[in-house]
Amino acid sequence: MSDASPDSSIETIVIPRASDLGGGFKVLRVLPSAQRRMVGPFVFLDQMGPVQLDPGTGLDVRPHPHIGLATVTYLFDGEILHRDSLGSVQPIRPGELNWMTAGRGIVHSERTPPELRPTGPKLSGLQAWVGLPARDEEMAPAFAHHGAAELPVISEPGMRIRVIAGEIFGVRSPAETRSPLFYADVTLVAQQRLHIPAYYDERAAYVVEGAVRIDGQAYPPGQLLVFARGADITLGALGQTRLMLLGGDPLDGPRFVWWNFVASTRERIEQAKEDWRAERFAPVPGETERIPLP
Repeated sequence: MSDASPDSSIETIVIPRASDLGGGFKVLRVLPSAQRRMVGPFVFLDQMGPVQLDPGTGLDVRPHPHIGLATVTYLFDGEILHRDSLGSVQPIRPGELNWMTAGRGIVHSERTPPELRPTGPKLSGLQAWVGLPARDEEMAPAFAHHGAAELPVISEPGMRIRVIAGEIFGVRSPAETRSPLFYADVTLVAQQRLHIPAYYDERAAYVVEGAVRIDGQAYPPGQLLVFARGADITLGALGQTRLMLLGGDPLDGPRFVWWNFVASTRERIEQAKEDWRAERFAPVPGETERIPLP
């Protein structure tokens, strides 16, 4: 990860670090990083895959807790079965949105559905966390799913933009958010240009596939480009390119992130640790496993 030049419209470049979740399944941890903790209300971003797992195996993220955030799951390929302590059971497929609001506390698991395991499942996508405003940190947990047909798409020659959450380019997603933000999946053909006005104070682009050029500089995949505040950004695609646009208004103060917990005070994190250790979180119906506190 590195800082961009002072005269650039790129404030910070974050190079993700690889993290092994076990079973040969690796992710790229984009946020938080040493140089950039948040972009708008986004406090966490992982790129999952692309990977093809061995036949007979699958993703098995056992039940684990969250507080003070919303998890945002979006896939490019494959399928994940979500279960949570509210009783939600929901498969998520490419182009769909799972938005789980933890609030004061929720537990969920994420697994490859049984029917996809025999042939060796593929998986590719992004997992983001959006921090909740302080007023909503102790709200009741909630879960919402939006199918691909529900999420608005901007389609123009050489360009396709799916607005996953929030509002951008004058188009709003139906997903209910607790603060102003945007999250969009953008595909561009070679040489296509995209203008990104300063809608919000904090904006970034994560290059998933292909490459982009900004201010004469090329940026390959696997980089988070955090734009300077107020900068008028125009990027050009170098070949077929896919990127995620994300950001929004900053949260109302700093956030502490420890394991799966996000809070505006350290004391709340400590309480969540003790609650998970003492099994005070509601369980996921039908699940008997749990990930222990680190």
